Amino acid sequence: MIPQWIMIIMGFLMAFGITWFTIPSVINISRLKNLCDTPNGRTSHIIATPTLGGIAVFVGVVLSTVIFAGTYFLFELKYIISGLIIVSFVGIKDDILIIDPVKKLAGQILAVLLIAVFADIRITNLYGLFHIFHLPYIISILLTVFVFIVIINGFNLIDGIDGLASGIGILTSSVFGIWFWMSGHIACTILSFSFVGALTAFFYFNVFSKTNKIFLGDTGSLVTGFVVGVLACRFLQLELISQEVTRIPSAPTVVCGILIVPLFDSLRVFILRISQGKSPFRADRQHIHHRLLQLGYTHLQATVTLISVNLFFIVLSYLLKGIGIIWLMVVILGLASSMSFLLVTCADRKSKVRINSVPSIYIVRKTLKGRNILAGNASKLFGRIQTRSLPKKVGTHPN
Repeated sequence: MIPQWIMIIMGFLMAFGITWFTIPSVINISRLKNLCDTPNGRTSHIIATPTLGGIAVFVGVVLSTVIFAGTYFLFELKYIISGLIIVSFVGIKDDILIIDPVKKLAGQILAVLLIAVFADIRITNLYGLFHIFHLPYIISILLTVFVFIVIINGFNLIDGIDGLASGIGILTSSVFGIWFWMSGHIACTILSFSFVGALTAFFYFNVFSKTNKIFLGDTGSLVTGFVVGVLACRFLQLELISQEVTRIPSAPTVVCGILIVPLFDSLRVFILRISQGKSPFRADRQHIHHRLLQLGYTHLQATVTLISVNLFFIVLSYLLKGIGIIWLMVVILGLASSMSFLLVTCADRKSKVRINSVPSIYIVRKTLKGRNILAGNASKLFGRIQTRSLPKKVGTHPN
């Protein structure tokens, strides 16, 4: 019997290896078929880049999980994989052809229903929030679908700079995986760290590779959000029956703390767009990562900053897990809102300074240009005066 910790490590390594060796083939096919994302006014890249990196992540996590965790799952794995296949097909079509938003949402709902209804991975308890504990079956299904859709599209929305969606996915999956391991749930532990392995391989190509750069695309961001959603809902289910050592009071709010970057950024952007009279689904450059780029951060610096902030909120949520669901939510939202306001204020000030400096530069250039013209005219005039004032040379003739 192979020890469980070896199975976890092998799952990570296999997912990493499959993704690592699949990505170059995906890149070559994408370039041959011109399946690349071309730069536009909203994107943060400047050259056409392949966008089907999610395919490699999907293959890596599915094969690794089936091989190393298949015997530990009771019946849920086939429905998890079925849901992953659905969101992957939706993402691939959106990456290649651009799918209608309604059809895209319908595909996500279908995938989540497989998980909630057939795999029975759903939110069943609100932990006393609004004095509500156990949820009726239909309400449980509807709430699970809503939470999944929010998480999936949250990761889709933050996938705007190199390494951010995959980096947050690595962090959150690792946190859930550690808790599953401590609680003795080996199947979800292997799923978590297999996913971490696949995302880690992708992260290298997305952030550090110069010749084989690739994006997650909608395929990858939907797969990432779906897997993290499965882990989050399973965590909320299993926490109710966990031992005292691994109990997490205020678990729903702790999950919000674990997923603070995708959840808060999505909420913030939706509120801003609605307040400005725009569609909440209309793409723009108001995301937190865009503000960091506005401050002069590189993609890597912005990604590391947001992952560090997310890690801070995870630690804070764990340390304050005993103060109650509502109070912990107040602390998390209050702190996140304050940090966001400070960031936006600094970014706007820098933009105003940059805009105000443009006329000044223009005036200086015009002034210098005028001075150069005057100096040139003066030198020409002075030359003419000198020429006219010189006496004519007396010619000499031979006798």
